[in-house]
Amino acid sequence: MTHEFDPLNHAGPVPSPCIGVCVMEARSGLCSGCTRTINEIAEWGMASEAHRRAIWGDILQRRATHNRSEL
Repeated sequence: MTHEFDPLNHAGPVPSPCIGVCVMEARSGLCSGCTRTINEIAEWGMASEAHRRAIWGDILQRRATHNRSEL
């Protein structure tokens, strides 16, 4: 991917961060594909657009502060 999703400036429905690599990492408690917690994954389907944007913000912060090998 050449750019990250921008949850603050994206127009339209917020896309799912799921990339189809659904493996929960025991060490971090995060999905190795989308970098969400199990609670974020469970909440996604019923989450408001605002909550989805907040989840995306958390994902992007995690990705910026952690090496992917740590996830």
